[in-house]
Amino acid sequence: MLQSVAIIVAGGSGKRMMHDRPKQYVPLSGIPILARTLIVFEKTSSVHRIILVAPGADRTYVKDEIVEKYHIRKVQQIQTGGATRQDSVREGLKLINDGDDIVLVHDGVRPFITSELIEHSIREAARNGAVVPVAPITDTIKMIGEDGAVHHTIDRAGLRLVQTPQAFMRKIISEAFDHADRTGFSGTDDASLVEHMGVPVWTIPGPPWNIKITTPEDLVLAELLLKRDEPTT
Repeated sequence: MLQSVAIIVAGGSGKRMMHDRPKQYVPLSGIPILARTLIVFEKTSSVHRIILVAPGADRTYVKDEIVEKYHIRKVQQIQTGGATRQDSVREGLKLINDGDDIVLVHDGVRPFITSELIEHSIREAARNGAVVPVAPITDTIKMIGEDGAVHHTIDRAGLRLVQTPQAFMRKIISEAFDHADRTGFSGTDDASLVEHMGVPVWTIPGPPWNIKITTPEDLVLAELLLKRDEPTT
C-alpha cells in the first residue's frame, strides 16, 4: 500500500482578513478554519500522517488549541514555517522520509476539502507523478493596461483556477524544490516548481466550493456553504 503524507501549510498572517488573529485560527461556525481542514485529513484513511507547518510563535497554541483539542492524531510534527509559502513547504518537506510515497500539499485555509478529492489526488499522483485539482473560470477575463484601459479580452477556454491539495510522488516534489533552489526560481504554487523542472503536471476536477478563505468576504461565503450542508428538519 502506498504511504501518503499531507503537508498542511498554515503560515499566513491574515492581514487581508482584517481580523485580530491569523486567518487560519478564525472560527468558522465556532470551529477554527485550520481545525476544520485538519479534521478532513484526519478522517481520510488514505492519508497516513500529517506535517503541519505553522508560524514558530504559534506552535504551542496550535498544538494545544487545534491539534489536541480537536483530536488530530495524525499530526506527528508541527514544523516552523518560512518567510514565504514556498519556504514553508520546503520546511515541511524536510520531515518527509523514504517511506513516504505520495506527498500532498494543502492550504490550511481550504476547509471544504473532501476525502473524495484527497483520495482522487493520491490515485492520480501515483499514476502520473504530479496532479492538481482545477475548476473552470466562468467570468470574462480582460488584460488591463497601466492606464486602466482594456488591452484585450483573454480566451478563457483553456484557463482554470488551481486548488489544493496538490499531490506528487515524493521524488518529483523533492527534486522540484531542489531544482528551484539551484535556479533561484520562485513559484506561486508547488506545481509551478514541477513545471519549471520540465515535468508535466496533470489536472483533475476540483469542486467550486473548495475555496481558500483569505478575506472577510470569503468568510461570509464559507458560513453560507456550511449552512448549505446543515441537515434540515
